[in-house]
Amino acid sequence: MKLIMALLPLSFLVIASLTGADSASAPSPVLDVTGKILRTGVDYYILPVFRGRGGGLTLASTGNETCPLDVVQEQQEVDNGLPLTFTPVNPKKGVVRVSTDLNIKFSASSICVQTTLWKLDNYDESTGQYFVTTGGVEGNPGRETLSNWFKIEVYGDDYKLVFCPTVCDTCKVICRDVGIFIENGIRRLALSDVPFKVMFKKA
Repeated sequence: MKLIMALLPLSFLVIASLTGADSASAPSPVLDVTGKILRTGVDYYILPVFRGRGGGLTLASTGNETCPLDVVQEQQEVDNGLPLTFTPVNPKKGVVRVSTDLNIKFSASSICVQTTLWKLDNYDESTGQYFVTTGGVEGNPGRETLSNWFKIEVYGDDYKLVFCPTVCDTCKVICRDVGIFIENGIRRLALSDVPFKVMFKKA
């Protein structure tokens, strides 16, 4: 009987450690400005942490052609931009987590026939940049949708956006932070060595 009683705490310890290992394996949830967990299918604004350098994110035509619309930052910091939704590679989870492949989509209609889902555009030789545009395909993770997946990563006490898709094991991918590239006064999202430090506010 003493032996059984002595083994009981050990069995609880093993169960506790296994439970802890399971929870530790899942990346941390992303939190909004109020400390609440970001949820899939809920509208949020992506806002800059540093004020005075523009506002939230929106859609704009940045070239000679009207479509597709690119992802840009509002000029005025008082503008929250357009609301967006985040859909993880496994949408059934319901929680948006760091270091997880995500589709990011504006919750707004567009004059273009393309979707408002983010994707990385082809290399722009005139500027030497990879810009973030729209027209991506939602879901269907794999080689064909490689350019449509972004991640949120912890950056200091806040967050940054990253392009480093892991939806294709055999694909060679670019892994870079998403920053701001200013062209003709327009603040465009592009791959950068200087991350765009962001926070999330429920719309």
